[in-house]
Amino acid sequence: MPTKHLDYFASLVAEDQNLPLTEAAISVAQHAYPDLDVQAVLDHIDALVKKLNARFTPETTDLQKLQHLKHYFFSELHFELNTNDYYDPENSYLHSVLQTRRGIPISLSLIMLEMGGQIGLNIRGISFPNHFLVRVSLPQGEVVLDPTTGASLSKTELQAMLDPYLDAQGYRGEMALPLSVFLKSSGAREILSRLLRNLKAVYSHQDRWERLLGIQERLVILLPGEIEEIRDRGLAFAQLDYTRPAIEDMATYLSHMPLAEDADEIREHLQDLERTLKPH
Repeated sequence: MPTKHLDYFASLVAEDQNLPLTEAAISVAQHAYPDLDVQAVLDHIDALVKKLNARFTPETTDLQKLQHLKHYFFSELHFELNTNDYYDPENSYLHSVLQTRRGIPISLSLIMLEMGGQIGLNIRGISFPNHFLVRVSLPQGEVVLDPTTGASLSKTELQAMLDPYLDAQGYRGEMALPLSVFLKSSGAREILSRLLRNLKAVYSHQDRWERLLGIQERLVILLPGEIEEIRDRGLAFAQLDYTRPAIEDMATYLSHMPLAEDADEIREHLQDLERTLKPH
């Protein structure tokens, strides 16, 4: 398995400080598109921003910049939610989203965050349950945007979006969590992990194990402290008959989590793999 792209991704996400979110997000697609030129995709975004910047003067306020950005992004470039094929993995690859102008909330947000940051806005991502959001800090106050439409969301609308999640998780009554908990800005690592886990869910559902492995390898790199990601990489290895690395990952998981709820299941899986290596 080639390591060049994995080494590149690892170098990008090695430290939280100055982690290049857009570059790292673009590079995620290299497992599926090994010839992808990440710099060319960055240049594409820069060219879009250059046209937007030409509309500003030194007197342009942040509020006016945001209005320009929203009009340019949605009304001129026609970025929008891919409602026809929401679970297409291409919706998570930024180079594809830039070409088709169709994506999902997190990929549309990533492009908007890059463009907004380049024009000087204080713009951040929010890893809101079930629907990634964008937050802009203005002198007038905080604005929370739906990255699929550009609409500003009120607290009432946000609460209505959150309630199904709270109900599903049982966060009601004494366990109730306030809306503000879910509106905190997300760091680059958290945003990347959500992007990757979206792809993980899609490829798992489609049983596309080679593609899933490419994503899983990046999750292990991105989240070195989350031992479950090593387990899941092992399971992907096993599906592809990469027996030795599968055994190594599952053994690592069990050594760290011997009492996990799925420990017996993984132990049995590990024993089956080990038996396949023994000479008959």
